[in-house]
Amino acid sequence: MEELFEQIKNCRVCENFLKDGVNPVVAASEKSKIIIIGQAPGRIVHNTGIPWNDKSGDNLRNWLQIDKTTFYDADKIALMPMGFCFPGTGKTGDLPPRAECAPLWHKKLLKLMPNVELVLLIGQYAQRYYLGDNAKSTLTETVRNFSTYLPQYFPLPHPSPRNNIWQAKNEWFREIVLYELREKINVILS
Repeated sequence: MEELFEQIKNCRVCENFLKDGVNPVVAASEKSKIIIIGQAPGRIVHNTGIPWNDKSGDNLRNWLQIDKTTFYDADKIALMPMGFCFPGTGKTGDLPPRAECAPLWHKKLLKLMPNVELVLLIGQYAQRYYLGDNAKSTLTETVRNFSTYLPQYFPLPHPSPRNNIWQAKNEWFREIVLYELREKINVILS
């Protein structure tokens, strides 16, 4: 796995499209039990090199009810975005993840993680890529029907504070989805 991480660290495939430069951010281990596949690093994560090191990460850890020590233990949890580098900022937030990363690196990483019991698909980019035609027509419906994708995948919305309105409109998310998610996480990590 170290050899693959070195290749990822030195990747320059998207360099000409990344205004803020190349800084691939990923964390995984051959022992990882859970994989969290998000969108792409934000500016803070790009600058620190620490995955989910922002308010979205705080929200995600709260959803999972796990502390930072557990979250950042790659033997337990792999953190693998759809795009490994910060894609830049657009008019309404960060740009979508670069489309080159997942096809280039995900299969190679997954092949080296034989102990994975659950993959969290955070946001529409990860859900479209991994669920394909099995994803529902909206993210809300995909998340509402999370049990359809178990035991392999668990779709979630992005934990960005911008999604607080979505959470308020969809109380079933906290009451049902997060309850089931926490149960699964506890079983896998215990």
